[in-house]
Amino acid sequence: MAALLNLSTTTPAALHIRLPASPFKGNIKILWPSLPSLSASNSCLVLRREPLRALVVCSAATGAPDPEASAPLGRFRLNNLGPQPGSKKKNKRKGRGIAAGQGNSCGFGMRGQKSRSGPGVRKGFEGGQMPLYRRIPKLRGIAGGMHAGLPKFVPVNLKDIEDAGFEEGDEVSLESLKAKGLINPSGRERRLPLKILGDGALSVKVNVKARAFSAAAKGKLEAAGCTLIALPGRKKWVKPSVAKNLARAEEYFAKKRAAAAGGGSE
Repeated sequence: MAALLNLSTTTPAALHIRLPASPFKGNIKILWPSLPSLSASNSCLVLRREPLRALVVCSAATGAPDPEASAPLGRFRLNNLGPQPGSKKKNKRKGRGIAAGQGNSCGFGMRGQKSRSGPGVRKGFEGGQMPLYRRIPKLRGIAGGMHAGLPKFVPVNLKDIEDAGFEEGDEVSLESLKAKGLINPSGRERRLPLKILGDGALSVKVNVKARAFSAAAKGKLEAAGCTLIALPGRKKWVKPSVAKNLARAEEYFAKKRAAAAGGGSE
């Protein structure tokens, strides 16, 4: 036990004794025979136990203990970390009955489903009326966020086509723009169609093939005498039975239009 004690005699009025980190559950009086003799007039025994708080034992003849003895010891480690005193508070445990000391109902109220035993009311339940999560509108996909903000075209402005060096009569398409190095789509954009935007102006007459044209670009290209070719989009998939009915309807209305045109010519 004497090997585990660290005696410091720098201050004659106090002796600092550092005990091991294991909790000491015995009587401190058993340590007195192994300690040096302490005078009853000015003696102060400071017993420190890590990582617990310091325990200061002073004689009746001395005054206040050494202020350095009550300072925290050591570095912050995983075994001595903890919340600040008063920052953590246990939740109030609601009792059952008058004997709990919280009143007759103990905060549960007198009647109703929430005052009785059992799981209570599920989350989102509003008493039978249409709940909030069913009243709000829903969007397709994961709350409309699966394809939100994703580009649907590869945009190219007229000023970019002008700077690319196309000559009169050339064809402007997705392939020719890639060959010129004007666009280099990668990943998902490789499957997107071309769209012509109206920023800038075009001075040469070219043949433009694209899926879509903005209103400004269409007006400027027509004013410059360019040929616009709108490429068809990908058809939406329908069931074979629906496709058959659509084909029959198209054939029927085509015959009616032909008959109307023939009757009008006569």
